[in-house]
Order: sequence, then C-alpha cells, then structure tokens
Amino acid sequence: MKKIAFLLLSLGLSYSGVAQKTKASKTSASTITQASVARVERALAADDMQGRASGTPGGLKAAQFIAGEFKRIGLEPLPGLSSFEQVFPAYEMESGGVQAELNGEPVPAERVLLASGVPQLNWSDKDSQVARVVVIGPEAKVGQALRPLLQPKENLIVLVDPVHTAYFQRFANYFGHSTVRAEKPEPYASVFILSAPSPTPLTYRITATTRINAVQLRNVVGVLPGRDKVKAAEMVVFSGHYDHLGIRPAVAGDSIANGADDDASGTTAVITLAEYFKKKKDNARTLVFAAFTAEEIGGFGSQYFSKQLDPAKVVTMFNIEMIGKVAQFGPKTAFITGYERSDFGKLLQENLQGSPFRFEPDPYTEQNLFYRSDNATLARLGVPAHSISTDQIPTDKLYHSVDDEVESLDLANMTAVIQGIAQSASGIISGQQTPTRIAPESVGQRP
Repeated sequence: MKKIAFLLLSLGLSYSGVAQKTKASKTSASTITQASVARVERALAADDMQGRASGTPGGLKAAQFIAGEFKRIGLEPLPGLSSFEQVFPAYEMESGGVQAELNGEPVPAERVLLASGVPQLNWSDKDSQVARVVVIGPEAKVGQALRPLLQPKENLIVLVDPVHTAYFQRFANYFGHSTVRAEKPEPYASVFILSAPSPTPLTYRITATTRINAVQLRNVVGVLPGRDKVKAAEMVVFSGHYDHLGIRPAVAGDSIANGADDDASGTTAVITLAEYFKKKKDNARTLVFAAFTAEEIGGFGSQYFSKQLDPAKVVTMFNIEMIGKVAQFGPKTAFITGYERSDFGKLLQENLQGSPFRFEPDPYTEQNLFYRSDNATLARLGVPAHSISTDQIPTDKLYHSVDDEVESLDLANMTAVIQGIAQSASGIISGQQTPTRIAPESVGQRP
C-alpha cells in the first residue's frame, strides 16, 4: 500500500509558497465561537445519534454528519479515497447463550462468560476438544492473565478464583452485549468460569452458540494540504473519537449513552479546528483531521488509520479526548497525557505567551490515560502523539453513563480549550516547531 505522505506529493496536493511566520500573539480565534462549538456538540450528542456505537445506524449517522461538516469546510479526502469515509472491515460477535456444568453441578449463568469464534460449541470431558484448563488463582494479576485469552488460539476452559469476582463482573458487563474485533476470529473458544480449582479430576459439559457477522466500520478523515512545497510532505494530525456506547440499560427512563463529553467534545474540537485553520490559510504543513470509530471497543479505528501512514512523516498528533468540563487546574487549562515523553507540551506552552490558557502534565498517571486513547497507536511508532483532556476522571460520575449529556458540559470553557489548542499549535503547523520523537520501545500496550 502506498504511503499517504508519498501520495500527497505525487498527486500535487501541496501549494507553492513559503511558510508564513506565525506568532501566537497574532493568532485569531474569531472563527471559534461558542455558538459554533455548541451547534456541533449538540448535533453529535443528540438522542437521534443513539449513542453513536460502532457499527450501528447511530454510528453511521454520526459519521455522515462529520463528513458533511468536512465537505462544508472545504477539506479534501485522504489521497486514494473518493470520500471522507475511511471504511475498513471488522467482525461482530454476539453470544446466544452458554450453559456449563462442572463436576455434575450446573454453573449459574452469571458465573460463565464466553469468547468464541465458533458458531456452535458442545464440549464434554469425554471428548478431546478442549486443549487446556487454565487456572487463574487468587494471587494472579487477573487482568494481565485474562486479556490474552480473549482471542483464543486453542480451546480453553478458564477457571477464575472467586477472589476476583469484582473483576469478573466487569468482564460480564463487557460481554453483556455484542463485541467487535478488527480481525476475523479463529475457530476456537475460551469459556471463563468463576470457580475455585476443582480438587478432583474435572468433569464438565459446556454448550454455547455465537453469532459472527462481518461488518464495516468507518473513520472520517479530512485533509487540509500544506502550503509549503517542502513542509507539505509533513503531517500534523488532529483527532478525536466519535463513537460511544450506544444504547444501555435504562436509568430513570433514559437508555441513550449520548457521550457528550466522551468524546463528542473532542470530535467537536476537530471539526471547529478544521474550519479555523482552513480560514487562516497559513499552514505550511499538511493538516489531517480524523474522527475515529471503535475507540470504545479496542481502538480499532485509530489502529487502521495509523497503518495507512508513514509514521516518519507524521510530525505530531493532537488527540483530543473529553474537554467538556473544567480541569482540576481551573478554567482555561487542560492536561497532556505522556507530557514527559516529548517536548510537545513545552512547545505548545511557548505559543501561549500572553494568553491566560495553560497546559499541565497529566495529574492522573495512575489511570494510564496515555495508553487508553487513540494517541497510543502512533506513539508506539515513535510519533509524539499525545491526548489533551480536561476530565477529572477519578471523580467523574457521568463517565460511561447515560447522563453524559450536553447539559453537563461547560461550553464556554470548552470553547476556550479549543481556542487554546488552536493558538498553541501555531508554531507546529507553520513548520517553525517540531516536537521531539517518542522512543517506540518506551510505549507499552493498551491495557
């Protein structure tokens, strides 16, 4: 597959001219108004988007809305694509039910979970279909032990000690609805059972069904070509994820997880920044505006997007994740994940001289936020890719709930954050600043 950086040159998408020197004090914020921010935010978080779950009609409607905004603004599709939609395949799996017996005793349904690439399962200790019985004991790091077994490469029965009941219940919430994978599942299954190790040779009978469907997912990506012949080959990515959780169990009659902060706020920033930079007409480097799907179910959208790029040509990534509420540092502030991994944050702050806005390092390092959003994929490839956020996530009671609604946001402060990002990016988009690279080996895997 040809790399996008090459195509940008071969298709002649760059404009002639020299990079205009951009000073922070001259950056105009006139095109970023609270009214424009509110319009986009309210559209994305509206009930008729049905929570924007990946692969659903609501998710498709959100993608079409974003594509329409990119067209209105005057962006171009990625080279090689005929539209703003970057479509890629995925696989949806939904369990039709699993029943298990251990040592002649039925196992309650809430104590059995299934990860399967097999439409029909019929196991017993009298056949040889199960390759291994895996025991997750009381001292095990349960998450670390279980994650590799979610995509089995052999048939497994996994006995999870009851000391891990709380974690098992979190697993149950994940498996309570259909799951999506980027790759076609192999014809194996893992059956997870909350049970202490059996003191006798294990006897079992397990039956289950799984529906497996191929689906199409879509990122929405627009390009603002660079205006300098040389610098146009270098890309600056502004991104956010537009997907959320869709329809959830009803709370006080409300079943739509609108995702106003997570991450309609970040997607709103991407759209309004695209319009801001389009009107400024001073970007030496090529700007790529990406609204990712499938962040909530594994980061598949950003992973696919990143595989289409030459990471050496990506100067930096501004990933914008949950900016709808005031940060713990106060109004007109935001924090940057992985602040210490490059000089990205320091460069942004240099461009904010004379502005009341400021960036701070991530105050929630114990949350591993650097690995939990769409910046991580490019960061693993050495790109100084960071997320910008304001959310006080340890105390945010609305996170991943049906109450994450527009009414809970501070739209004035959100507008100030977007203005701050626009001003702080001036040196990078003009080609005057280049953040230091992140050592690829320093970036871990998404937990």
